[in-house]
Amino acid sequence: MSTELIKELREATGLSLGEIKKALDESGGDKEKAMVILAEKAKEEAAKKAERELGAGVVGFYVYGGGMAAAMVELSCETDFVSKNEEFKALANDIAFQVVAMDPTSINNEDGAGEETALLKQSFIKDPSQTIEQKIEGAIQKFGENTKVKRFVRYSI
Repeated sequence: MSTELIKELREATGLSLGEIKKALDESGGDKEKAMVILAEKAKEEAAKKAERELGAGVVGFYVYGGGMAAAMVELSCETDFVSKNEEFKALANDIAFQVVAMDPTSINNEDGAGEETALLKQSFIKDPSQTIEQKIEGAIQKFGENTKVKRFVRYSI
């Protein structure tokens, strides 16, 4: 396995070299299979940490078109150490961007309007190969803390 491939996966996921090498070994050096393996590990990590208490977080925001639409998202985590991380803040802002662009009606289909209007089930607008839920699972794996969208609000004129 090439160092270039490891570097590429590290930049894409932000995960440790050990985790990336393990996934590449398991996939026989296939980048796509390694990404699938890493996504499955992220899902497992998220399930393990789901019951941990959330005591910190940030409010992400995005304003579109000079104020024609805006959104705020409360993204919670366990500690202020993670909430102060620039990548965590960027994730919150990316989710706010998603809210402005896709106008979800619930976090996880609590309103029964369907999964297409549930924020976590929507394809991430900046990378349609992932859902918002998968982005959050990746953050849980990367930061090692439970992470959830607590609430969001969208305004438009």
